[in-house]
Amino acid sequence: MKSKCTRREFLKDGAILGAATLAVSNPAALRADGPRTSAAPAGVARVVASANGLAAVQRAMELLQAGADPLDATVAGVNLVEDDPEDMSVGYGGLPNEDGIVELDASVMDGPTHSSGAVAAIQNIKNPSKVAKLVMERTRHCLLVGPGALRFALAHGFKEENLLTEKARLAWLEWKERLSDRDNWIPERNQNIPPGLAAAMSTYGTINCLALDDRGRLAGTTTTSGLSWKIAGRVGDSPIIGAGLYVDNAIGAAGSTGLGEANIMNLGSYAVVQDMGRGLSPEQACLKALERTAEGTRRTGRLSRPDGRPNYGLNFYAVNAKGEFGSASMFAGGTYAVHDGMQAAIREAAYLYDK
Repeated sequence: MKSKCTRREFLKDGAILGAATLAVSNPAALRADGPRTSAAPAGVARVVASANGLAAVQRAMELLQAGADPLDATVAGVNLVEDDPEDMSVGYGGLPNEDGIVELDASVMDGPTHSSGAVAAIQNIKNPSKVAKLVMERTRHCLLVGPGALRFALAHGFKEENLLTEKARLAWLEWKERLSDRDNWIPERNQNIPPGLAAAMSTYGTINCLALDDRGRLAGTTTTSGLSWKIAGRVGDSPIIGAGLYVDNAIGAAGSTGLGEANIMNLGSYAVVQDMGRGLSPEQACLKALERTAEGTRRTGRLSRPDGRPNYGLNFYAVNAKGEFGSASMFAGGTYAVHDGMQAAIREAAYLYDK
């Protein structure tokens, strides 16, 4: 049985919680299918991640139940995806920039200490999330970028690796050769794109992972290879604290995947956490952040379709200090991964627009 959250119900709930000022421009919006926000009994751990994080939430929960720190657990969880060459939006195997070079971004944030660390546009390091954690722990800085981030990683014993897999190289070459008929690149005649490659030709995927342990400690990690074929040096929202990740141990944690440019302009993860602090559920706060982002990009014009709706995908994930969790996507069909302390599962996300 599908459940629907209508605009009227959403605004009614928001009014009860003191958030009736939310302006919703889409009357058919704010619907959700499948399992909804769930609360945790006191002392029950939660792990929430983007849809590519099913193995990540399983690993993170195993570590939490063994007594690990939540930040260590989320980093270990996303490492599985960073190491997976089949996920072409994160770490090893991620799609490269326009020059054929893989550049990675990542951030971490620890709830109890309110500390954070991040790296951006780092090359040749498979696990940027680990480097981001070291930035938090071993420097007075919050963000290191490019060659400086690489030198910092090497100083701490990381080894340089070629992150461009053959599959990603072929995808980049196909894009390069078909980009223009006015340059000197020519695609192979009658070339057949390998199975699965066409779907990877353009992506801005990421993994976000959030954890709450049985002691009430929160943490989060976001890591990505960013927008495929991006201009060298482009940085998305993933390493920007407040955009791709934000944690307040007294309130909750939030993170995002999708088009970073849209999120950076609206600091969506920070907004989600602040709205949870005002009483909105994680799902409601995610929906409100999407509404705010859609309205903001509608004014810019560059990121909107002719009908005024966004021409990009964006997703938010959240868990509050009580253990309630939720997610919302800009368009219908979004999913996310959750471990509720009993099992890991993929759940349907709420959504702002049906199409």
